[in-house]
Amino acid sequence: MPNGYHGKILRVDLSSGRIKTEEYPENFYRQYFGGSGFVGYFLLKEIKPGVEPLSPDNKLIFAAGPLTGVPAGGCGRHSVGGKSPLTGGFGEADSGGYWGAELKMAGFDAIIVEGKAEKPVYLSIQDGKAELKDARHLWGMKGLECQNAIRDELGDQQVKVAYIGPAGEKLVRFANVMNDLDAAAGRTGMGAVMGSKKLKAIAVRGKQRVSIADSVAFKEIARWIADNTPITNQGMHDFGTARVVAALDPAGGLPTRNFQLGSIEGANKIDGQAMLDTIFVKRRACFACPVQCKREVKLDKPYVIDPSYGGPEYETIAALGSDCGITDLPAIAKGGELCNAHGLDTISCGATIAFAMECFEKGLLTTKDTGGIELRFGSTEAMLKMVEQIALRQGFGDTLAEGVARVAKKIGPAAEEYAMHIKGQELPMHEPRLKQGLGVGYAISPTGADHCHNIHDTVYTSIGPMLEMVYPIGILEPMAADDLSPSKIRLLKYYSEFMHFLNCAVCCYFVMSLSLVGFERTTQLVRAVTGWDTSLFELLKVGERAVNMARVFNLREGFTAKDDTMPERFFAPQPSGPLKGALDRKAFEEGKESYYEMMGWPNGVPTPGRLGELGIEWAASQLPSK
Repeated sequence: MPNGYHGKILRVDLSSGRIKTEEYPENFYRQYFGGSGFVGYFLLKEIKPGVEPLSPDNKLIFAAGPLTGVPAGGCGRHSVGGKSPLTGGFGEADSGGYWGAELKMAGFDAIIVEGKAEKPVYLSIQDGKAELKDARHLWGMKGLECQNAIRDELGDQQVKVAYIGPAGEKLVRFANVMNDLDAAAGRTGMGAVMGSKKLKAIAVRGKQRVSIADSVAFKEIARWIADNTPITNQGMHDFGTARVVAALDPAGGLPTRNFQLGSIEGANKIDGQAMLDTIFVKRRACFACPVQCKREVKLDKPYVIDPSYGGPEYETIAALGSDCGITDLPAIAKGGELCNAHGLDTISCGATIAFAMECFEKGLLTTKDTGGIELRFGSTEAMLKMVEQIALRQGFGDTLAEGVARVAKKIGPAAEEYAMHIKGQELPMHEPRLKQGLGVGYAISPTGADHCHNIHDTVYTSIGPMLEMVYPIGILEPMAADDLSPSKIRLLKYYSEFMHFLNCAVCCYFVMSLSLVGFERTTQLVRAVTGWDTSLFELLKVGERAVNMARVFNLREGFTAKDDTMPERFFAPQPSGPLKGALDRKAFEEGKESYYEMMGWPNGVPTPGRLGELGIEWAASQLPSK
């Protein structure tokens, strides 16, 4: 077994209560790596086509990678995947914090959860031993209560807990899986899958260090990360992800009022500096990370905000803030705390509320529909009420808990114009009229619109550190943010495959990319940990393989190239504000076609030859017949 892995995958059948450990050969690990690579492999191999995502036949996969748990910055992440109840397709999300590293120290590379328990249970894993425990007393608890109760029960305050809140229990389609109270496997509704299986939490604890092949080389790279990343990513250290509010608003890239606009008056009230000056308590970090990009916030009035749940990231600030027409930072922070406590994806939650607000203001919804709530842009009271109602499936929140795609269909055709989603997943808080290559990336993403395995065009418009970082993959010239030429699509292909590789490894985008660890140093890190004589070429192929497995899964479940689309709103300019351009439909479609051609996907379908070139020729049998 290569270093970086234990060679053990835990399989838990909740229907029967059986737990067993499985071992796979070294080549399996080298080919699929971990994280989203494991998710794609097991979903294709073990889930039958057409499975209902909230049925016992779906599987929930928690997967680390070879870098998870090694003591270097950016190496504390894990992946959670299954068939998505939000999209009906490939579902996968990554999370930071400490849980993934602790899973590795507990002796496992991944957990495959299948079936459904008769009553609520939680899984306890300690140093290679796993058992199911009664969780009926935990059912209904929010995050902090659940974590504390499990730690007290196990007699160890250092146990790391991944949990679902009431939202997952109530099968909210964008419920997430939380860990460490402030870290979320946020997207695609994996919390609902966990809730459907009556699995409340997974508690992990271990003392098994991750083996490293070349400790001297590893320590050198880890020291470089410790010494340099807080400097190369100083803005993230100082202000967290909220720092980007100040950059996006004047460019027209801050989603406002359900993406109608790209800037909002009072943006300076919700940016990173405002947080630092008002509600900030201290910085937090994930496992072994020196960047410390997380925030902890506290407030006693007008809202009591528990600092245990951390503080709002950029996506939360935009989704519950500007996208809802709100510039009240305490209200946004309270909304973020409620989401973390109840286990809700803040992006989909905020975007769904913003959609409902626009429908209300356009007359498609009334107070009769909303239970008397005036769902208007700018209303902090309405936003906070809806967060709680969605989490508990109460009142109008029960409707919104289905996500914008389903709610729009329920309201009627006129509402679909305001439903900002791709493949059923609500758009993240990045404006595709500003970052147009990212827009193509949204469309072709296997999980629905996603900003993490994507490019952000604005950092490649001039020669600088981010452009220089991609020189080793042959991207040598700056490109305009609205460029959708083959050169931009080539950047999208190569760079997003690197992002998908990071989701297999599993490690942090902020450290490995934004902090300029870069391609070669990341390759050296993998080589030092595993002992494999690997190359950047091989690692990019790992990412490409993961993308293709996810694509095949979606095609098998009924998606086609027609689903690689974009809401109509983005083909027209914002009615006011600094951003004047819009997506050009012809350039957008040509960009998608260029991507298909570069990927070897005629009509959006991978060829058997392309799958064979990636070593997954077995996946060709999963493709729908023509």
